[in-house]
Amino acid sequence: MPPKPTADRTDEVINLDASGRPAQAPRPKRWQLHLHWLRLSKRQKIVVAAFSAALIAAIVIFVMLFNRPAGAPGKTYSTSNKVPSPLTGILVEPQLAKRPVTGIMIENSLDARPQSGLSDAGVVFEAIAEGGITRFLALFQETSPDYVGPVRSLRPYYLDWSTPFQASIAHVGGSPEALNQIRSQGRDLDQFFNAGSYWRVADRISPHNVYTNFKELDKLNKAKGYKQSQFKSWLRKEPKPSHKPRAKTINLAISGPEYNVRYVWSPSANSYKRQVGGQWHVSTASADPKSGEIIRPKVVIGLVVPYSIASDGVHSSYRTRGEGRAYIFQDGKVIKAIWRKADRLSQLRFIDRQRQPVALDTGQTWITVVGSSADVSFSRK
Repeated sequence: MPPKPTADRTDEVINLDASGRPAQAPRPKRWQLHLHWLRLSKRQKIVVAAFSAALIAAIVIFVMLFNRPAGAPGKTYSTSNKVPSPLTGILVEPQLAKRPVTGIMIENSLDARPQSGLSDAGVVFEAIAEGGITRFLALFQETSPDYVGPVRSLRPYYLDWSTPFQASIAHVGGSPEALNQIRSQGRDLDQFFNAGSYWRVADRISPHNVYTNFKELDKLNKAKGYKQSQFKSWLRKEPKPSHKPRAKTINLAISGPEYNVRYVWSPSANSYKRQVGGQWHVSTASADPKSGEIIRPKVVIGLVVPYSIASDGVHSSYRTRGEGRAYIFQDGKVIKAIWRKADRLSQLRFIDRQRQPVALDTGQTWITVVGSSADVSFSRK
């Protein structure tokens, strides 16, 4: 049987275009595509429609993500809508910058340590209450810690420092002079008359066991009409750590060994790790001691203010008005400045030797009040 003939490619007819290349097959007419669509089964039509919808969605997303003009940013949570905190200079949400400033008197006896909430304060004033025992006036605005204390009594010189901030003061009683002044002139949140905003803890002995939080203090401020604080902010600047620091270690002899303060500058964080009584000064965020962290202010100020014992022979007295020396530590450096304060209502001001305002780093500012310049020392080590 002769072999079956095979197809010979030389028999194929290939149409060529004008350039001699194989001509493309003619495209189907629109009516032909429509006819093809009508011939599809229902299931085939669903598959085609779903695929087409997915393809269109993918194209739209691609265009939105990758077809922006050069340099145009995507959706980010920038700080462009934030504003400087009047208290600390830190950029915060606008509603936080409008919160009233609240001061809390926090004690520093040995039985009071570790305290709670101090790390969240924007500004802290540290001075002697009586018997060499120091006490803190902690000012808060954009922060609202859940656990603060132990809360103790008020003294009149703390009012000299808090009044320019238009701050309400949370305290447990106070000296007769301080109570007369805050009840007639200040924003008073005394625990004696607002017991529901404070509580006593069982694991500490009285009077070192009164605590509060900002859930309660915010309600109390609102009930008393303390909705905002209008005050003159300190001049602030962006932190810039020095490459040649002159003040890595700071010593402030405010009282005796159990209350004297030491700071160690941390270049990486550009902040000052605080010690008190030879130990790291820890502030907790709750009743749990394990929630503690070392206090690290951005700015440390040694404020030289004449000190004496009040006429009652017990309480402290400071000459808070006038002017005096101030040692401002920030960025690993020290600025020898002058503080000025005309009266209770006027804000504490800091000027340099050229009589220009000193700009403080944004962040927590801790002011320790000492009796003389001899109580302030620092070193490069």
